[in-house]
Amino acid sequence: MATNPFDDADGRFVVLANDEGQHSLWPARIRRPEGWQLVREEGGKQECAEYIEANWTDLRPRSVVAAMGG
Repeated sequence: MATNPFDDADGRFVVLANDEGQHSLWPARIRRPEGWQLVREEGGKQECAEYIEANWTDLRPRSVVAAMGG
């Protein structure tokens, strides 16, 4: 088992998103940080990473998109 829970290839993860629409792969056993919401239930690291790749296609924060008129 990896000492850093973020590096544990066999660990269980969730996907979080903040108010700006930015996504994060997060170890399921660690408490969510303030301001981040669960957007994908617990799963393996690879499947959660694939969810992020498929669903977070515009990496610009929502505030930037809004400021650009779009």
